[in-house]
Amino acid sequence: MEDLANLFHGFLLIFSWYNLGMMAIGLILGIIVGVLPGLGGPNGVAILLPLTFTMSPTSAIVMLSCIYWGSLFAGAITSILFNIPGESHSVATTFDGYPLARQGRAGEALTASFTGSFFGALFSILMITFLAPLVAKFALKFGPPEFFAVYFLTFASFIGTGKDPFKTVVSLMLGFGVAQIGMDNVSGMLRLTFGWSELLRGVDFLVAVIGLFGVGEILVSMEEGLKFEGLHAKINPKVVWQTWKKLPKYWLTLLLGMVIGAWMGFKPGGATAASFMSYGLAKRFSKNSANFGKGELQGVLAPETAAHGAGCAALMPMMALGIPGSATAAVLLGGLMIWGLQPGPLLFIEQKDFVWGLIASMYLSNVVGLVIVLSTVPLFAAILRIPFSIIAPVIVVVCAIGAFTVNNAMFNIWVMLTFGVIGYVFKKLDYPLAPLILAIVLGDPTEVSFRQAILGSQGALSIFFSNWLVGAIMTAGLLLLFWPAISLAWGRVRRALF
Repeated sequence: MEDLANLFHGFLLIFSWYNLGMMAIGLILGIIVGVLPGLGGPNGVAILLPLTFTMSPTSAIVMLSCIYWGSLFAGAITSILFNIPGESHSVATTFDGYPLARQGRAGEALTASFTGSFFGALFSILMITFLAPLVAKFALKFGPPEFFAVYFLTFASFIGTGKDPFKTVVSLMLGFGVAQIGMDNVSGMLRLTFGWSELLRGVDFLVAVIGLFGVGEILVSMEEGLKFEGLHAKINPKVVWQTWKKLPKYWLTLLLGMVIGAWMGFKPGGATAASFMSYGLAKRFSKNSANFGKGELQGVLAPETAAHGAGCAALMPMMALGIPGSATAAVLLGGLMIWGLQPGPLLFIEQKDFVWGLIASMYLSNVVGLVIVLSTVPLFAAILRIPFSIIAPVIVVVCAIGAFTVNNAMFNIWVMLTFGVIGYVFKKLDYPLAPLILAIVLGDPTEVSFRQAILGSQGALSIFFSNWLVGAIMTAGLLLLFWPAISLAWGRVRRALF
């Protein structure tokens, strides 16, 4: 009952003209960002984060989270109409979305994808409402060893579940190196500044993210000579109603997508895996499995439901534990730190208005976002017909303005361009960016937790196995860390024996 009372109070905070206006602006900006291939949620939130510096934290997080929701909704537009996945989790949507559009059923496909996204997000928001406070209360028992163990588990999960463990380790190590630049939070010593006074405060997280996502993606797109050519779509009330009448018979697909999305969203990079897993299960249990890949409505409904649910669920560990579950959550985490808020269990005690205002805005923005995308698809799809030679310079200028305004320093623009080149190289060599971003964000708190734990134990590493909680988390982290080697060894043993 206390949580419901807090949620009701959160709705009262959100229902102001200013916050509702920020919500609408955020959704519209998010949809614009989402329909531009290569940008997506992390890029849009990173590029537009400087716009929120003069706002209150509650209004700022409402706008940024709505940019995220809008981009998640809009990712289906490019996948279905242009066969261009805006983000990795949109790839599965192209399998049946584009064939449906070629059959003249684009409106039906878009309606199904938006509706699935709505229900996937709604289920995850309900999970956040009732589980996040419990997780936060449990996390209040955490000390430095427990927090380090959780950070370690987060980093290890990238290595254990990633495509290429070596590339993931390289990405993490580079992120840790960037996080060490500037003043040591424990001893006060300067590190890796090389005599540059501009580096005394370290590399600003936001500047690095703007460069990695915004500039890096533009460089890749320029090289590929990106052109937008796609199909037209029109959604009218008749199409929406006819599609909604078909969806009840796909209740199992919808339910599996919601559960998979909520579950996979709690782990890093879960949205992509959730979309493919949901698509695979929908195909397996469908009576029309042979039609998948040729234009099956379930093939759009399943991945979009799971992907949007996972993207929403990724915010729960960010709020309750201070550990982001996705690249966008990592950017939002950096934003909270910029506003002077410390994500984690104490956030639910010290900043109740902020937390429950954010959760309430999730419910409202999910409903408003569904209405907006259903009514404005032709308008936003038309953005893709603007020549890329016009769009690209505008994005670069917005990135430069955003980087400069962080500290009003020209040096930040050079840092942004440097990370833009790094992002370009990572894209070309297929190195993951999410571990790099996570290491930059969590590098300092991870180091501080480790050193505090070691100081408290007088140098004994056994502190990380001193009780059942920290021991269980560390054991799970070590298992994930060495999982690629374990899998490789087990594969060789099986081939030798069988």
